[in-house]
Amino acid sequence: MSLIGKKLETFVTDAFKDGEFIKVNSEDFIGRWNIIVFYPADFSFVCPTELEDLQNECEQFKQLGADVYSCSTDTNFVHAAWHRSSEAVGKVKYAMLADPTQRISRIFGVLDEETGLSQRGSFIIDPDGIVQAIEITADGIGRDASQLINKIKMAQYVRSNPGEVCPAKWKEGGKTLKPSLDLVGKI
Repeated sequence: MSLIGKKLETFVTDAFKDGEFIKVNSEDFIGRWNIIVFYPADFSFVCPTELEDLQNECEQFKQLGADVYSCSTDTNFVHAAWHRSSEAVGKVKYAMLADPTQRISRIFGVLDEETGLSQRGSFIIDPDGIVQAIEITADGIGRDASQLINKIKMAQYVRSNPGEVCPAKWKEGGKTLKPSLDLVGKI
């Protein structure tokens, strides 16, 4: 069952953020745009490249009023150890959520029950806590943070402009569509 258009379920978890252990809960997602990316495991191969890419784009996310979170089924202690030992992950300043109980991965529908690990999933959540975009890929397929930036811009545009939609390959400032009977069969 898709989470698109659904309100985020409540959760509380430990996290590692910028050298400290913190608590994060679903209420922290209210009032701002949010990106949460799930990945299979700390001390792995594709994952550090993605987390570093997200960090490299954090200023753009911030300019869009969006907070970034990563999440795996590892503990906050493992996140801290990985942060200290990996050059790429050591750059990360956003919250790395711990999900050792697998609750958050289950909420988002990305838990691989056979391995107990999260699948590679990306979610955009609006300021009301509603899921607006989802992308889940196989473990070997890394994400590109710039694509998440464009998806947030699209979601923000549609939210601010009811009755308009963003076509394929839309970029900020590009032409949008206004669905209507007059448009049916003309695209």
